[in-house]
Amino acid sequence: MKPADLIVIGGGPAGTAAAIRAARSGMHVLLLEAGRFPRHKVCGEFVSAESLELLGHLLHARQKSLLNNALRIGLARLFVDGYEVPAEIRPAAASIPRYDLDAGLWDSAKRAGVEASDHAKVQEIRGTGPFLVRTAAGEIEARALLNASGRWSNLRSTHTVKHQNGTKWIGLKAHYAETSASQSVDLYFFPGGYCGVQPVDGARVNACAMVRADVATTLADVLALHPALRERSRSWHMVSEPVSVAPLQFEMPQPLQEGMLAAGDAAAFVDPFIGDGISLALRSGALAAQCLTGFLNRQTSLEDAARQYQQAYRQQFVSIFRSSSRLRRMLSLPRTVRVPIAFVLQRNPAIARYLVKQTR
Repeated sequence: MKPADLIVIGGGPAGTAAAIRAARSGMHVLLLEAGRFPRHKVCGEFVSAESLELLGHLLHARQKSLLNNALRIGLARLFVDGYEVPAEIRPAAASIPRYDLDAGLWDSAKRAGVEASDHAKVQEIRGTGPFLVRTAAGEIEARALLNASGRWSNLRSTHTVKHQNGTKWIGLKAHYAETSASQSVDLYFFPGGYCGVQPVDGARVNACAMVRADVATTLADVLALHPALRERSRSWHMVSEPVSVAPLQFEMPQPLQEGMLAAGDAAAFVDPFIGDGISLALRSGALAAQCLTGFLNRQTSLEDAARQYQQAYRQQFVSIFRSSSRLRRMLSLPRTVRVPIAFVLQRNPAIARYLVKQTR
């Protein structure tokens, strides 16, 4: 195959954002996705306002309706220990089904000139620039390489593998029929996990949960773990096939891994309840392409481009991971501590808004 300026591994939001940006800069870009694309994935389908303008730039004109017609989400509600804590989301986020988002970005990448191939699993990578990438179709050479293959692909870093812990967390997701759903993202917390519920359109909601494997392994089990969610879901019926992913693991970001740049979940897995995963994927993918432009135009070295990306990634995103980690620890405190916190948050909406802002 013809050598590429950039090979992007992974066709999700991070990978397509990088591929589109690089291709529009005049680069020859290959986008390789291991599985069938698009496909349903475990995702809260919440696209925060910080990335909506970027998403609009990335989408081809034929795909603009994906963003223009999306439901807007201006309120988050946390249901914890018998309390309902509202938090206004300003500016409002968008609710976009992940299947549709991936399909729209994939099509936009191809229209930008990206050579996109699914069923193209990367089997081996050799070199540190240029890189030699081996797939079932053959070997391809590239001047630069971006890993956007997700947290648990066969390309996961040795650091991630070594730091697996004993607690197994799993992700579960499905769409359910529900009419007249509140235009809010509702988070139901229970011992051992939580479930987020968000409207997809006027007739469906997306239920997406993160739960310890010893607590529940199916969405039916999850829906029964919180009294308010159990009551709400009594009339639901499933309208999409459930999907799952495991294990989920948290650690600080690694934007550079064994000679490769990494974006999206390949760099780090952010706590899903903060609702910034898609936004971080889009922004980190676009940032990677931006930092590689000088190298691909032969104005700087790959080492300098990688160093620039690592520095910019830390400046823009690491505080988000730290804030989400603090919130996760707070929600994991004993109930005797959580209840007073929930009481204060319910009585002081400004504090809840501040906490939401810190994860953006």
